[in-house]
Formats: sequence, structure tokens, C-alpha cells
Amino acid sequence: MITTLDSAAVAQYLTDHPHFFEEHASLLGEFKLSSPLTGRAVSLQERQMEVMRDKYKALELRMAELVRHANENAAIANRFHGWTQALLQVRDDADMPRVLVDSLKSNFHVPQVTLRLWNVAAAFGDSWFTSGVSDDARIFANSLQAPYCGSNNDFEAVRWLDDAAAIQSTVIIPLRKPGTKTGTFGLLILGSPDSERFTSLMATDFLVHIGETAGTALQPLLA
Repeated sequence: MITTLDSAAVAQYLTDHPHFFEEHASLLGEFKLSSPLTGRAVSLQERQMEVMRDKYKALELRMAELVRHANENAAIANRFHGWTQALLQVRDDADMPRVLVDSLKSNFHVPQVTLRLWNVAAAFGDSWFTSGVSDDARIFANSLQAPYCGSNNDFEAVRWLDDAAAIQSTVIIPLRKPGTKTGTFGLLILGSPDSERFTSLMATDFLVHIGETAGTALQPLLA
């Protein structure tokens, strides 16, 4: 009685006997496989080389992607460093909002940036960064557990930007005291006329760091 082996059994046999083709090297040239690249029949050795080339090419692409991400992260770190340096050079608390906004705009190449604060000390009550904030805007700010990043849905906060009508995508970051998740005292707004500059698919970890740094820098202005 002849036992018929299926492909799974053959594969298992070859797995269990890794030296099979060393003992039967002549078979390597006799097996013919159809190449998905050329469509012609190739030997087992040629097909193996094609598979290895495909794997190598995939690894090259993966490595290029990792290098690209590393370069992007390095560029962001350098921009963040430049921004924090500008904040550390401020000597007058009243200058901090303007320096924070302008340096964020220049270091990160954001077309429009502004902020609004409330519950500030009396000395700053009539400043540009406290004007035009409604109760609804404060409620919205308190509701943000993380920065908003995406399309401009006619947010009141976006209207605080100089050319709000041109804004297609935006970032809205709640400002809180360091180490707290409540008690929002302001909003930091970034805007762009490019609808793809800020999207909901973007990670917000780095925006959280910007919010925490801004919140710390602006804390001396609070009542």
C-alpha cells in the first residue's frame, strides 16, 4: 500500500530534516518554480534568491523609514529647544505671552499663533491676551482633556487669530498649572490655511509637552 503525502507533510518533513538538500544537492537544480517577478520557471535556488532580495528590499525601506522618523524627531527637538531658550530669556512677566507666541510661530514655522488667558493678576487685566474670552470658551477649554488637533470647526478660539477666515486646520491646547488636569486658565491656538497641516490622525504627545511648558511659563501672570 502506497501512502500519499500532502504538502503539509512534506513541509514538516523538510523542517524536521534541515540537512535534506545538503544530502541531495542535485535536486536543487531540478526543482522548477514559477517566478512572480518574471513569470518564467526558475530553479529553487533562483527563487530563494528572489525571496531574499525581496526581504532585503523590505528591510531597506523599513530602515529608510526609521531614519526619516529619527530625523523628524531630531528637528522637532531642536525647534523645541529654540522655543524654550526664548522663554528662558524673558525677564518681564508681561512680555511672556508675546514672546511665547512669536517664538512658537518662528521656531515651528506655524503661520498663525495666539493665546488667551483668564484669572490673571489685576496688573494684566487689560492686556491683549485677556480680551474677548466668553464663558463658552472657558467651558470649552475645561472640557479639553488633551490638545485638539484637526479641522477648524468654526471654533471661537480660532477667531482670536489675526486672519481667522483663512484657517483650515488648527491646534487648540488647554493651559493649566503644572501637574494638574483641571483649572484651565487659558488656551494656546495654532492655525494654518493648509487643511493637512494639523489633522486628527496626528499624535498629540508633543503638543501636550508644549502645553505643559507654556502653562509653566505663563503661571506668574495668574492672580
